[in-house]
Amino acid sequence: MEKNKRKFKMKLISWNVNGLRACVQKGFLDFFHEADADIFCVQETKLQEGQIQLELEGYEQYWNYAEKKGYSGTAVFTKKIPLSVRYGIGMEEHDREGRVITLEYENFFFVTVYTPNSQSELARLDYRMKWEDDFLAYLKSLEETKPVIYAGDLNVAHQEIDLKNPKTNRKNAGFTDEERAKFSNVLASGMIDTYRYFYPEQTGIYSWWSYRFKAREKNAGWRIDYFIVSEALKDLLQDAKIHTDIMGSDHCPVELDIRFE
Repeated sequence: MEKNKRKFKMKLISWNVNGLRACVQKGFLDFFHEADADIFCVQETKLQEGQIQLELEGYEQYWNYAEKKGYSGTAVFTKKIPLSVRYGIGMEEHDREGRVITLEYENFFFVTVYTPNSQSELARLDYRMKWEDDFLAYLKSLEETKPVIYAGDLNVAHQEIDLKNPKTNRKNAGFTDEERAKFSNVLASGMIDTYRYFYPEQTGIYSWWSYRFKAREKNAGWRIDYFIVSEALKDLLQDAKIHTDIMGSDHCPVELDIRFE
């Protein structure tokens, strides 16, 4: 009986590896095997096809590469073979940078996403706003069929407690009023920020630290990596974790534990 129950509990991991080849040299595979996740997704692989060979026994591999070399890119490694796989969101203007992979399962869609950065001086903020609207519409179209779990580097700290220095970053990429409002829209549309669901008041826990100014050493970070789920899955959520002790990237892995019954 216990064996059957275990079948429905899933451990999901997401990690922006900031260059997978570099991360592999810094312990990626150690954490990957130790985590033993059912689904493990990565963002910012910075790869083209054939540039890395990962032997991940027991896992199917799905990759989405950016047209531009050494840029963006996502991948999903899964023990559970999906019913279907799609790459991108079906809009050419958004699908050149390898940012989205969707796996369909019996009970849910799993989506990994690497949200565009608004960049210095907010050079790409207008594009980011269009992306936000189109990506949310894509998620909502999936939800018409079944609930959604999506994970990745969303490049936004939603609340002031989600970064160390909110006042000085107010107009910087990742903490603009515009980006935060788009994230609020996602939650208002019936989605749950799983970490905040479990830890609504938690401060000082971040998922990204600049490589400059010894930011990680000082824990001057931002929480910009998320697991977001459809409201319909709320009662199945078990826990959400941020693995701040795992090195290898300027981001750390985040986790969602969920039980399907």
